[in-house]
Amino acid sequence: MRELLTRMHEWMAHYMKSFYSDDAEVQRGILIKERHTGYVTANCVELAKFLHLPPHDVELAEIIGLFHDVGRFRQYSLYKTFNDADSEDHADLALKVIDELNFFTELSADDFAVVKFAIANHNEKIVAATDDARKILFAKIIRDADKLDIYRVLEPFLAQSAADQMPNFIKAKGNLVADISPDFVENFVTGEQADYRKIRTNGDRKIVRLMWIYDINFSWTMQKIVERGYIEKIVANLPMDERIAEGVRRLRAHVAEKISEVIR
Repeated sequence: MRELLTRMHEWMAHYMKSFYSDDAEVQRGILIKERHTGYVTANCVELAKFLHLPPHDVELAEIIGLFHDVGRFRQYSLYKTFNDADSEDHADLALKVIDELNFFTELSADDFAVVKFAIANHNEKIVAATDDARKILFAKIIRDADKLDIYRVLEPFLAQSAADQMPNFIKAKGNLVADISPDFVENFVTGEQADYRKIRTNGDRKIVRLMWIYDINFSWTMQKIVERGYIEKIVANLPMDERIAEGVRRLRAHVAEKISEVIR
């Protein structure tokens, strides 16, 4: 599969560069997505190796990471936004692009089904129900790998003073508002996931990223998040009150428990 992967990497590099623009804001977004693709692909490989998957499955994880956001580029070309709520689900767009690429027919039917399932579910609130444990495993790998790098992407814009420097494709309505919507506060306190498509303020965005912690699947990912200080940096930039503090205490207890796991 290595030769196939080489061709896939070459195609993806050319495809991403085909969206380069003289418009500075557009180019900024494309470059962020290009770099994100590279980091997520590397995260998938490292996580798959941590899980002691066989070489074939490590390469399959690499393919999933490489193509998980391929729909983002067509999304921006068609809709001039990276906001799924204002355009089209970027995972659905990714599957459309993948179906147009002949080299995916070189995968076995089972491997291709795993790739499509993982990419289709990488950005969903929860993974679709299935009895196929292999599909679930690879969906969990890409979800962790993706979240880990999104923390990196958003880190420079955590401070409220930096919110106005956020790229347009990240901004939401009410972006400069630090307050957190009541529904998101309740989700945070109870440890429930929230729908990122309902983000309305900068505060909402931060709290949703913290709630992602409850959806991290592997101790490897949690350890990386803690080592890089992503959780504490977000907490330090929240509008703190007793309810938020309660949610933070619950979150820290969950993190400590998750890190203590060996492999899950």
